[in-house]
Amino acid sequence: MTAHDTARQVLAGLDTGLTADLEALYQDLHAHPELSFEEHRTAAEVARRARDLGYEGVGRTGVVARLVNGQGPTVLLRADLDALPVTERTGLPYASTNEGVMHACGHDVHVTCLFGAMALLAGARDRWSGTVLAVFQPAEELGQGAQAMVDDGLYARCGTPDVVLGQHVMSIPAGTIACHPGLAFAATDALEVRMFGRGAHASMPEASIDPVVMAASTVMRMQTVVSRETASADRAVVTVGALQAGTKDNIIPDEARLQLNIRTYTPQVRRTVLGAVERIVRGEAVAAGAQRDPEISTLHTFPLMVNDEEACARTMAAIGDVVGHDRLTDPGASSGSEDVGVFGTSANVPVCYWLLGGVDPDVYAKAEAAGTRSRDIPQNHSPFFAPVMRPTLTNGVTALTTAALAWLGPASHSA
Repeated sequence: MTAHDTARQVLAGLDTGLTADLEALYQDLHAHPELSFEEHRTAAEVARRARDLGYEGVGRTGVVARLVNGQGPTVLLRADLDALPVTERTGLPYASTNEGVMHACGHDVHVTCLFGAMALLAGARDRWSGTVLAVFQPAEELGQGAQAMVDDGLYARCGTPDVVLGQHVMSIPAGTIACHPGLAFAATDALEVRMFGRGAHASMPEASIDPVVMAASTVMRMQTVVSRETASADRAVVTVGALQAGTKDNIIPDEARLQLNIRTYTPQVRRTVLGAVERIVRGEAVAAGAQRDPEISTLHTFPLMVNDEEACARTMAAIGDVVGHDRLTDPGASSGSEDVGVFGTSANVPVCYWLLGGVDPDVYAKAEAAGTRSRDIPQNHSPFFAPVMRPTLTNGVTALTTAALAWLGPASHSA
């Protein structure tokens, strides 16, 4: 029996009953989002369902469910749990009930799809051999959850995998799978900058050292880092996502705070950009006559995420055989960041991580034809981000299950 035949037989378990259960799970997760390292309800539900499927489980806000099925490879399947501090505006009947928190990045999709794959693999243990490690990771949005699980003894407790597999729902047509071998996701440095001035009455600016003007000049100068300090062939992004200063119109404050998000693709460019940012911050403070040096601190970082080329070829070939190779695309390197690679690098095993389409194909095609895709298709982290359940969930289950079978061993009784 070929791997393609095995996959199709296992996927036959994705019947109406399982699909309905997954849709109910997805709606429940979406309605009850939790922030990074606060995923207590989500983790409890994950652990309960994993036990019901016959998986052994360990963890707190991070959960690992293991299914041992004879001798063979160990495959790590990863989903992230956490939501974002975003107020939902989708209008969905199952919208977030947690004010100011939303699954605006689709992690509820990831958890649901992983459960679908777990259910199919558990129900077809006569079709494969090996070990499935279903890893439900907290705090992906902080870039800290994967490392926290590794540091907490993930591999010592559960064994070292032979491959790490996972997926991320994105605003591309449902039914498509996008995977880029090699450097797939950017490194991120999130920084907070405190700039110090001297407060005064708004009617007497000469008595002040105005941190608002200082911060505004810094923001404008930051726009030259990419355009003037990195080569045209290099990629980098510098975004000032927050600028906070003052409490009232007639008060010049003492301090301004900026939060920066920096994306780079090579260690050399990262050093260049971080150096330029620090130089600009300190230079603008000197130019303004600040009497105290600015402070620059790191909020969080993400490492570069590199997809193993051979692992991607093997995995995508298997998925393409099931869903159709015409549905596979290469999106190029993403400016987004991911910490899933930590699971691979810490175990020195290959990673294959792909993007899962979550937008109604007809809606996407109309927006593309009208040239309004950036306006009409909400992106991840938007308060309007809402993947369509059908066919996103079944496609995600199909891709993840097929990918796992591409690496697990054949059934022990197979010739």
